Amino acid sequence: MLRRRLVGDLETELTMRFQQLAGPVMAKGVEDTAFYNFNRLVSLNEVGGDPGGFGVGVDEFHRACAETQARWPRTMLATSTHDTKRSEDVRARLDLLSEIPERWAQAVHRWAVRNARHRRGDWPDRNAEYLFYQTLVGAWPIETGRLTTYMAKAAREAKAHTSWTSPDETYDAALRAFIEGAMADLAFTVDVESFVAPLIAAGRVNSLAQTLLKLTAPGIPDIYQGTELWDLSLVDPDNRRPVDYALRQRLLGALERAAPKEIMARIDEGLPKLWVVRQTLHLRRQRPALFGAEGAYRPLHAAGERSSHVVAFVRGEGAVTVVPRLVMRLEESWLDTTLELPSGRWRNELTGDVLQGAVRVAALLAPFPVALLSRVESGAPGPESR
Repeated sequence: MLRRRLVGDLETELTMRFQQLAGPVMAKGVEDTAFYNFNRLVSLNEVGGDPGGFGVGVDEFHRACAETQARWPRTMLATSTHDTKRSEDVRARLDLLSEIPERWAQAVHRWAVRNARHRRGDWPDRNAEYLFYQTLVGAWPIETGRLTTYMAKAAREAKAHTSWTSPDETYDAALRAFIEGAMADLAFTVDVESFVAPLIAAGRVNSLAQTLLKLTAPGIPDIYQGTELWDLSLVDPDNRRPVDYALRQRLLGALERAAPKEIMARIDEGLPKLWVVRQTLHLRRQRPALFGAEGAYRPLHAAGERSSHVVAFVRGEGAVTVVPRLVMRLEESWLDTTLELPSGRWRNELTGDVLQGAVRVAALLAPFPVALLSRVESGAPGPESR
């Protein structure tokens, strides 16, 4: 008995000490070191993430959501926090690079040749240079000062050539000079702007999709300060800059009187993202049971040539979420893709449209890039279906 008690006490202490150490080791060894060295696609290098996996398919996404609803329905769903390596909107844009690998490779090669004049011998190393190009694409437009501060931190966290405890001033100076030289090179920055231009709209669609998924999938959604609008922040302290809450209050007021067409016309101000947040939280407040621990989760599957580009599901048999995926490949339109809605009439909370039966995805997402449908109660008034 005494032996079992002593062994049990030792096991308990060992478990507690392991738990105390596991978090810090993971944070410093993986997130704050490895994630600053493995720069294949840095949108994957996020807290709790696995850069070894390039996303999941629709079926796997549905399985994960169903498991979350069954086992952890009150888990937190976050897309940006105080500790993220780059904001949700930066990652949403960078994810697009996985859809255009050839175009991306050509751009990186072109930029490396152009910027060779700004290097000091072998510095900065190619890995840091590649991180610089991804950071530019994800956060463009960005000031040189923010870039140099971020890259200095990234290099020291990586600990490959410099670190916080053993800084290499020669390397640090070469990295800073490279960034400043490249950013002062008009031909280079014009090329970057040209490359980023077609990614902005698609990146925003990605952002709206992940925002709606976060707000309606199983779990408790969390919205980090400032991310109610487009937010192209990098790691702290960049993501802790003051938030203009007065602006957000004014824009919320504007939404009271704006139609979806007007909201989309003011996309540069971030109104579509704020609209998704506002309308979805309103629905959650009005019908909390749909999204709670007892609110069922059921996948919906589209049909047609572009069906793999649709993610759709039902919550509590009273709300339907529909978002696009892999949007860079939708340049040829949705073609014949359709989605069969559950029985009854459904109101699109983002456009006011009322729908039923099989709907064409192209028509559903034409007025607004994502859709949140709520079941229309019997006898409830609603606008005419489009």
